[in-house]
Amino acid sequence: MLFNSISSQASKLINLTRKKKHITSKTKLITITSGKGGVGKSTFTANIAYLLAQRGLKVAVLDADIGLANMQVLFNIKPKYTFFDYIDGSKSLTETISKTQYENIFLLAGKSGYQYSKHSNSFVFTRVVEDVISLNIFDILLVDTGAGLNDFVKEFLSISDNIIALTTTDPSALTDVYSLIKMLSFDKDKLMLCFNHTRNYKIGETITNSLVSLAKKNRLNQDFMVEYIGNVSTSANISTTGRLRKLFTKEFFDDDSTKQLQDVINYLLKNIY
Repeated sequence: MLFNSISSQASKLINLTRKKKHITSKTKLITITSGKGGVGKSTFTANIAYLLAQRGLKVAVLDADIGLANMQVLFNIKPKYTFFDYIDGSKSLTETISKTQYENIFLLAGKSGYQYSKHSNSFVFTRVVEDVISLNIFDILLVDTGAGLNDFVKEFLSISDNIIALTTTDPSALTDVYSLIKMLSFDKDKLMLCFNHTRNYKIGETITNSLVSLAKKNRLNQDFMVEYIGNVSTSANISTTGRLRKLFTKEFFDDDSTKQLQDVINYLLKNIY
């Protein structure tokens, strides 16, 4: 168990937030976020997980969309436990890791509608990520954050050096992702940017260059890099498979959108190893 069962709640939080200083693990952490909701981030994460697993990598997905967890729907499973059972001390970490129907993909599910105010600013989520990495049994841990820049999202971003921001060309989405760029430029070296629902690669590349130019004009950290890593075209197959609780990268392996995600995977594997 994470906590001693006779400990007080205060002691539990102290134990949970005590950071580990030297984590040696093969597990690579990739955090996927977005400035705006509704850009397809969770679908993107689930399908990225599938393509990574297809390359022989053992992948864990942590559903970090606090209060609006939906990854179990995308993987079409009903987890017995969530990682909040670990936080609350009722289950061990490994007990909260669920197998999915897909080989090499495992889920640490969240819990929709749960009240998390007692965990606000306690860094328990940082500790959960560290503990999963410390298990040293996964090749990659994908953390699917919520949208926006609330304290929960900031906590998950703070621990990761490999952050992917997913956006669309919608003006409000671009405004929000620029806010994300500004925030991360203070204490991160880079941000990987991927566009969803775009017609072609060039559109995302052009907008990324414009965002970088705007950042320089506003004198953001000159050493901070925004790296454009690809785009995913709009496809009716994506929404169709989502409604059927299936992954489009499995059902439509030769679809253009799947091939574009394969290009994103190629970039990731080249740059995080």
